[in-house]
Amino acid sequence: MSLIDQALADATDTRAIVVGTDVLDRTGAVFTELFGTRTAIVVADENTWAVAGAAVTSSLESAGVPLAEPFIFPGVPTLYASYENVETLREHLRPLDVIAVSIASGTLNDLTKLASGELEREYMNVATAASMDGYTAYGSSITKDGFKQTIFCPAPAGLVADRRVLAAAPARLTATGVGDLIEKVPAGADWIIADELGIEPIESGVWDLVQGPLRESLSNPEGLRDGDIGAISGLTEGLIMSGLSMQAYQSSRPASGAGHQFSHLWEMEKLGMHDEPPLSHGMKVGLGTISLCALYEVVLRRDLGAVDVEAAVAAWPSWPEREAQIRSTFPDDLVEATVAQSKAKHLEPAQLRERLELIAQQWPRIAARVREQLLPAAEIERILGVVGAVTHPAQIGVDRARFRETYFRAQAIRSRYTLLDLLFETNLLTECVDELFADGGFWATRPWS
Repeated sequence: MSLIDQALADATDTRAIVVGTDVLDRTGAVFTELFGTRTAIVVADENTWAVAGAAVTSSLESAGVPLAEPFIFPGVPTLYASYENVETLREHLRPLDVIAVSIASGTLNDLTKLASGELEREYMNVATAASMDGYTAYGSSITKDGFKQTIFCPAPAGLVADRRVLAAAPARLTATGVGDLIEKVPAGADWIIADELGIEPIESGVWDLVQGPLRESLSNPEGLRDGDIGAISGLTEGLIMSGLSMQAYQSSRPASGAGHQFSHLWEMEKLGMHDEPPLSHGMKVGLGTISLCALYEVVLRRDLGAVDVEAAVAAWPSWPEREAQIRSTFPDDLVEATVAQSKAKHLEPAQLRERLELIAQQWPRIAARVREQLLPAAEIERILGVVGAVTHPAQIGVDRARFRETYFRAQAIRSRYTLLDLLFETNLLTECVDELFADGGFWATRPWS
C-alpha cells in the first residue's frame, strides 16, 4: 500500500485518489464510484481545457456520466484566486443539480473547492500541474476584502493526477510546487517551537504525513527541472500528502509556517498580481522559506536560555501601543484584519514573563529539535535555483528596505505562533533581522542588482 493510500484511509473528505501514468481515462470511473449517476459539470480555464478537457470529457461520457455544458474561464489574463471569482462560479453552479469536476492547478482548484463548499456540495479535481499542496487540502487560499486568507471548506472527494500531464506542465508551475513544498521544512520548525511552548502540540500522525516523504520529494531538483516523470511523481506525492495532513488536522498548521506568511503578506500587498502570468504563490513561498531558514541560522547561534526576561518584559508594548503601531503601518484595507490577528496572540506582561521563562527553560530542547528539522538556507536557495524558482527579492521587484520590513510585517498578519513571534516576544527580532543585512550577513552577501 502506498503512502497516499495509507493516508487516504484516515482522510475526512477525500475518498478516492488516482495517481499514475496515462490515468485520465479513469476520471469517469472515479466519478461514478463517488457520485453514481449524478450529472457532472467540467470547470476549467482555456489553458487547462486545452491540456485535458477532451480526455476528461471523453472519460466521463464513456462512464455514462450525464454532462452539463462546461464552465470555462478565460485563459488570459491568468485567473486570480479572488473571492469575486468564487462568487462567479458559485452563482453559475447554484441553479444546476451538478457535481463540479475541475481541471485545474492551484487557483482554479481553490475557486471550485470554495464555490462547491459554499453550496454544500462535493466536487472532484483533475490535476494539471504539481504546483501546490491544495489539491487535497481542507480549505481554500483566497483573497477576500483585500486579505489573503484560508477559508475553510471540504477537500475534494476525488483526485485524478496523471504523471505525464504533470511532467509536461510549464516549468514555472513545477517550480511553484517546489516552493510550496519546501516551506514545510521551516514550517515544521515553527510547529516544534509551538509544541515545546505548549501553544499547539504536534500530532505525530499528522506530522508524519508531511515530514515523512518531504526530503525524498525534494531530493532530485535537476529531475524536476527537466520534467523527469519519476522526480515529478515524488514531488506530487509530497504535495498530496501535505494536503492530506491539512485535511486530517482541519488546519494548515502542519504545512504552513512563517515562510507562508511572507507570501500571504506580499499577496495582500498585490505584489506581482498584475504581472502576466501573475507571480505565483509558490514562488513567493520559496523566497519566504529561504528568508526564514536564514533567520533560524542567526537565532541558533544565540543562547535563548539566557534571555533577559525582565528587559524583554520592560520593552513589551501594551496592546493599545501595539494596535497603534499596526494602524500606523498597515493600509486601510488590511489594518482591521491585521489588528484582529495580532490581538489574538498578544500577551499581557504577566503572561509574557511566564512565556519567556518557559522559552529559557526549553531552549536546549527547542534548539536541538529545530536543528534536526532544518535544512541550510543556502541549500534551500540551491534547490529553488535549480528548478527556476525565485531565490532573491530583487527578482520580484522588492528592494532591500521593503524586504527587511517584511520580517516585521509578516509577524503581525497571522495569529499562528512561529519563530517570528518567539523573537518578537524575546525582543530579539530587530537584532536578528539586522544581522541578516549587516556585513557578512546572509542577505548582505547576495547581490541586490
